[in-house]
Amino acid sequence: MQTVITQYSNKFARLFGKSSGATGKLKVIFHDFPGGAEGFELMLKFCYNNGTADISPSNLFLARCAAEYMEMKEPVADVSNLLELTEKSLQEINYWTWSDVLIALKQCQNLLVLDCSVMVERCLDTIVGRLVLASEASPCPSTSSTDSSWIRFSCDSKSTESVKTSFTRLTWWFEDLLFLSPLLVAMLVKSMLLRKMDHVLISRFLLYYQKAKFSTSTTNEKSKIIEVVIDMHYEMDLSCVPCKTLFGILRVTLGLNISKCSRNKLETMIGSQLDQATLDNLLVPSPYGISYLYDVNLVLRFLKAFLRRGNGLVTPIRMRKVASLIDLYTAEIAPDPCLKTSKFLALATALPDSARDSYDEIYHAMDMYLEV
Repeated sequence: MQTVITQYSNKFARLFGKSSGATGKLKVIFHDFPGGAEGFELMLKFCYNNGTADISPSNLFLARCAAEYMEMKEPVADVSNLLELTEKSLQEINYWTWSDVLIALKQCQNLLVLDCSVMVERCLDTIVGRLVLASEASPCPSTSSTDSSWIRFSCDSKSTESVKTSFTRLTWWFEDLLFLSPLLVAMLVKSMLLRKMDHVLISRFLLYYQKAKFSTSTTNEKSKIIEVVIDMHYEMDLSCVPCKTLFGILRVTLGLNISKCSRNKLETMIGSQLDQATLDNLLVPSPYGISYLYDVNLVLRFLKAFLRRGNGLVTPIRMRKVASLIDLYTAEIAPDPCLKTSKFLALATALPDSARDSYDEIYHAMDMYLEV
């Protein structure tokens, strides 16, 4: 085995070269071999088959990671290079079926090897490219033809769905991509945004992904998932993301320990559309340990974001809508006996005087607060 493998592996050649003067047997143990025994067996088959291997989408990434690990980048002798062989196979990715791309991507994700990053990007780019072409042509290309054109996805089971709504046809791929980790979903969405895919459709995919994954996820996993959902929405055109959607995401975050950065992004997005919110949206329960009933600090941060994002360009109509909403909110929370005076005053004075045509609602809220 030593002589055979050293023809192809620089790592083996180096290891056995150092032990050339030693007597007895040399024992080599690899604790972190990519793919474990399966990956090692694939590498051995290549070596014992005179530098040939049956490379397919189902084992391409496993072979590539094994080649990287065994340092098969440069042949030790005048022999085949496993890394080059996998690269040639990867160049054929445009001719793979949709199922083949998903299988390859799933294997690469399961390997958890950094060397797979380029391959992951190739797969994700291929997926996005096909979705873009599908949206431009038809949601699911006809499979009646027997040719092997690369644009034909694994729509076999979906080809009879022509009677369904256009929305259903546009979202047929949602279920196929649920196996992706939050990290790969982020990479996928960034690629979609670069390729100018519809932001509304991307948002619906993210929400579908979050809802589907939450049923089987731990608390920590849920936090990572919702962080990706927030971070990716932050990269979109906010005109495509309804305020109702953002408040729905906010409700999901309650009780989860998400990063401060993601939370700030969500609050900024909501604040920029505060004029579209309703009173029910703002009635968010206070965090654990806070005595007053509703999270007033959260609403104050929304107000700050609204004024900051406007940069002085908030129209009078939008300003009056927000002022009316905040007055209703202030009146709603005024009867809370635990509400601090400083918080009440902060709400009453957060907006400029020009935002209100009348102070009647504020006076009404003050009366209720003082009575309590």
